[in-house]
Amino acid sequence: MAAQREKALWSGRFTTAPDVMMKKFGESISVDWAFYREDIEGSIAHGKMLHRIGILSREEMEKILRGLEEIKEEIESGEFVPNIELEDVHMNIENRLIKKLGELGAKIHTGRSRNDQVVTDYRLYLKKEIGKIMDLLKTCMDVFLKRAEEDIDIIIPGFTHLMHAQPVSLGHYWMAYFWKFQRDLKRLSAALEGADVSPLGAGALAGSTLPLDREYTRELLGFREVSKNSLDTVSDRDFILDLQYALSTFFIHTSRLSEDLILWNTQEFNYIQLPDEFCTGSSMMPNKKNPDALELIRGKTGGVVTGLFNLMMNLKGLPLTYNRDLQEDKKFVLENIATTKIVLEILPQLILKIQVQKENIQKHLSKGFLLATDVAEYLVLKGVPFRKTHEIVAGIVQYAEGKGLDFQDLSMEEWKGFSPHFEQDIVEILTPQKAVARRRTLGGTGKEPVLEQIKEGREVIK
Repeated sequence: MAAQREKALWSGRFTTAPDVMMKKFGESISVDWAFYREDIEGSIAHGKMLHRIGILSREEMEKILRGLEEIKEEIESGEFVPNIELEDVHMNIENRLIKKLGELGAKIHTGRSRNDQVVTDYRLYLKKEIGKIMDLLKTCMDVFLKRAEEDIDIIIPGFTHLMHAQPVSLGHYWMAYFWKFQRDLKRLSAALEGADVSPLGAGALAGSTLPLDREYTRELLGFREVSKNSLDTVSDRDFILDLQYALSTFFIHTSRLSEDLILWNTQEFNYIQLPDEFCTGSSMMPNKKNPDALELIRGKTGGVVTGLFNLMMNLKGLPLTYNRDLQEDKKFVLENIATTKIVLEILPQLILKIQVQKENIQKHLSKGFLLATDVAEYLVLKGVPFRKTHEIVAGIVQYAEGKGLDFQDLSMEEWKGFSPHFEQDIVEILTPQKAVARRRTLGGTGKEPVLEQIKEGREVIK
């Protein structure tokens, strides 16, 4: 950044310039320069409004608007580099405008404070970024629909407590994450709605004695509504909390997904093979193929969630209205947005390229007495109370386990030894495929309800 010394635009009240260390400590330009487009966009709208209410002549407005467009071009060409002496994006751009236009450039800050300016920039920026994330998430969800359709007939062990529980369709598994992501999409939509409020015109905290037309700037900037209370406006960071919570929840979901896939990729499970392009090797062990992309997703979750708690701790003790603490509301958010976008670019490609090891999965389906609940419900349909069937089947499991047998290995004599209600038709239900097919309840793992989920999911994407 440029090294020349600049006088802060707020320095008139002071007899001594800030200490050099204070300037380094207090600058935010290293973070909020990301908002330069939004800052110029907000200033253009503000300039048009100042002309509308008679503060600027048409000629003055046109010079200011032209100057702001030129500054944008200078930034994007690399000609204009921000100066740390001027603290933040707002003062850098305003100072540049004053250098270009003289006293006329100083008029752009009429009726405006950095307090309402920064939150205007922030809301404009987040509206764009949340929209991008939502589009990426919908693309990711579409991939999960495709995998669900492709893998609907593949049966895998379902787990509780990381122990074999009941057989489920792999398509049903993919749809479980589709619905988690659908809720994430709703949370992002709520965060987008929360950000879609125009703060411009709230001033430092009390509004303005000037006849500012806040509805006009709202319309120019494309906000849904104008904020209702100037004190609330400059102190409010709820819309950022909403986004941070939405991103944190999304990462918790992807972290859990990553954990499953990492386990399934181990030699112990060997349910899937991960694509080479999202794995790495060992610098020492030539046999290794490590699931680095998934481990990084799992690892980065901590940083994203930290961003949420950082902002919550920042806000919890702040009196109204603006306090300099709020300068610290950006770093984690910008990092989390960038992390979310790259994860949403990687994850769909990784999921699409996973190879399912059907033969290896088949071997696991005979472990853990996955069909025990089916046997219990068989007896329920014969009129036996469920608590009694639970006890009977637990005894069968204990007996078979002691003899190294599975349900399919038991003779009819052995079945009847546990209950006279068992008939030859018990044998007909004792396959994972039939167990899955029979679960036709709404939201269940049977093929028909999974197909219904996929159909509904496509409507969600639309």
